[in-house]
Amino acid sequence: MGILEKFKEKVSSFLKSTSNTLSIDKVKTGLTKTRMNIFDRIKSAIGLGRKVDEQLLNEIEEILITADIGLDATEKILNAIKRNSSKFNTLDSDSLLEIIKLELLNIFETSSQEINSNPFEINTQNLPHTILVVGVNGVGKTTTIGKLAYNYKKLNYSVLIGAADTFRAAANEQLEIWAERAGVPVIQQRQGADPASVAYDTLHSAIAKKINVVIIDTAGRLHNKSHLMAELEKITRVMRKLKPSAPDEVLLVLDATTGQNAIQQAREFTKVAPITGIVLTKLDGTAKGGVIVPIAMEFKIPVKFIGVGEKIDDLQPFNPVIFVDALLD
Repeated sequence: MGILEKFKEKVSSFLKSTSNTLSIDKVKTGLTKTRMNIFDRIKSAIGLGRKVDEQLLNEIEEILITADIGLDATEKILNAIKRNSSKFNTLDSDSLLEIIKLELLNIFETSSQEINSNPFEINTQNLPHTILVVGVNGVGKTTTIGKLAYNYKKLNYSVLIGAADTFRAAANEQLEIWAERAGVPVIQQRQGADPASVAYDTLHSAIAKKINVVIIDTAGRLHNKSHLMAELEKITRVMRKLKPSAPDEVLLVLDATTGQNAIQQAREFTKVAPITGIVLTKLDGTAKGGVIVPIAMEFKIPVKFIGVGEKIDDLQPFNPVIFVDALLD
């Protein structure tokens, strides 16, 4: 059994545990633009077979960089190609893609990415499972919350959303729309109310009603980091009065279409919040979906979900093997 086959064998338990929420076809379709930017261009560069020379390596480097794979990952991939090139008189596209696939999977595996873990799995002995969702305005935070709620409900969990982004005028209205689509209730207060108060009321209600999953929206302001840190600390502090382990997860939502800006946002948020997972949205809208690779490399935080469309069931659990296959198949 080859190394790639061993990677794929590891996915079997993931496929079983996510069968109600995963659509491999949606992942492949959502990555169409990025796949064309990498797969099609590499096949074109190789043609019917070329020797691995400086010109070819420069072409591959340009393809990977323009897909936002990142400098460090690109260097690792190029080194892997050089190491393996001696096995071939000329390098056909299939062989080259296999080398790139394997190197990407090695990068993901050494970057805290979980090949078998179901991101929707919760500890039923420690309910309600509490999720704090953070990210700047415009990255798809509200839609992500609605899609998360939909998926948890689809898995027969009861869900309650807390609208703690009380500073943005349209935040509550948008959250209400997505909550209605998901078929779950929302706890909210007037605009300008204390976000920690909303979080407390939401968790208090969830405990009283024996709700399984609580998802808390937060304000998407990063220009004042000290204020954001104080706000998140206060939300955490008041939630822990009701549940000492809260929040069980802190998910950071990033917009794939912003490329390197998404990485900068991740740097800033990891300074002010204990991020446990990343959600990368709008992968269907960009040819630079490779940005997921440098994000994984730099932050060593699991990418939990990817957004591959605008529909409510288009938030997909992330798996490195399925992602790489969809990217280079």
